[in-house]
Amino acid sequence: MDERIAMLGTGIMGSRMAVRLLAAGYPLRVWNRTPEKTVPLVDRGAVATATPAEACAEATVAIVMLSDGAGAEQVLFDAGAAQALAAGSLAIDMGSNSPTVARDHARRLQATRVHHLDAPVSGGPGGAEHGTLAIMAGGDPADFSRAEAVLRHLGRPTLVGPSGCGQLAKLCNQTIVALTIGAVAEALLLATAGGADPAKVREALAGGYADSLILEVHGQRMIDRAFEPGGPSRLQLKDLYNILDTAEREGLRLPLASHVTTLYEALVQHGGAELDHSALLLEIERMNRPGAAAGTDVAP
Repeated sequence: MDERIAMLGTGIMGSRMAVRLLAAGYPLRVWNRTPEKTVPLVDRGAVATATPAEACAEATVAIVMLSDGAGAEQVLFDAGAAQALAAGSLAIDMGSNSPTVARDHARRLQATRVHHLDAPVSGGPGGAEHGTLAIMAGGDPADFSRAEAVLRHLGRPTLVGPSGCGQLAKLCNQTIVALTIGAVAEALLLATAGGADPAKVREALAGGYADSLILEVHGQRMIDRAFEPGGPSRLQLKDLYNILDTAEREGLRLPLASHVTTLYEALVQHGGAELDHSALLLEIERMNRPGAAAGTDVAP
């Protein structure tokens, strides 16, 4: 393989993506704030490093897979990753932040002659494991063309526009995800309250206009009350704040996104920050049972 890759962040998503890159034959150096999380990757052939700068010192491509823009900022610029990357190398930020942050990082990296793509993903841990992630990329077409061979081992990459547009597409994705989770939660609660079997209602809706991956995957989680993350609610809320901030910058009002943001705020305030974002059901249940606290023990 021509590219030598540094993977910065080997958590739930990054570790699975790293496994796929190793299986594809790429030389891979890995770094994580919790070093123990890199051990399974070392067993598969990766080289663990003590710092982001050390991971990037020999890399031609650096993939940043952290939960927010502040983390990417710290790793790239405060911890020395950007300075360690050679001129002509490519930094791909695959975490979720905001278009403003992505454009700022691209500008700052350009000053050191390092190229940049913002390429956040959707598809969760399953998509990362199976290489079926939706990858939304923003940046220069030449940089995307260079990155495409690497990204295709992780999923389906699409260039959606210049710098920042990958993050904009992810915010569009998260708008649909958050609102649809809310719709599925309300529908299943309505079914239960009316005396129907919510599992059978979900089954009956499959294939109709209401069908979706959210109904399939998160609807099943709601029925099973299996709210281990996946995607923690605190990160869904972070994305919703970025959605509303971006909308305000564009002079837009998004009433549905605003309302679901208040629901996720309440879920987090009631102790659901680390539950999967499908746990929005619990907050809607709490609203219908005054005095109940959000948590996995709330009954439908």
